[in-house]
Amino acid sequence: MDAVLQALADGSRRTVLEMLRDHPATAGEIAQALPIARPGVSRHLRVLREAGLVDVRQDAQRRIYSLRPEALIEVDEWLGEYRALWQNRLDALHTEVARGKKVRE
Repeated sequence: MDAVLQALADGSRRTVLEMLRDHPATAGEIAQALPIARPGVSRHLRVLREAGLVDVRQDAQRRIYSLRPEALIEVDEWLGEYRALWQNRLDALHTEVARGKKVRE
């Protein structure tokens, strides 16, 4: 999970994942979407691949990248505990707001 979190820490890599969420893309298409030089894009793609967040397949001379959402499952499960904590707090806040409205009426 540490490798995934480290990969997600970079804004350019998150942008790549957002692109790939919608559809697979070539390295060239990904490079056009980022304001960095092509070698930097290659490094970001390597980090994402090593973290298990993307797959790459060769199609003639093109490399096509696709998202591997399974790599995010462990992070989602870990965040689920915090999500539940915040949901309970938001539910309590909602209850207090509703009580305040009744008192004012």
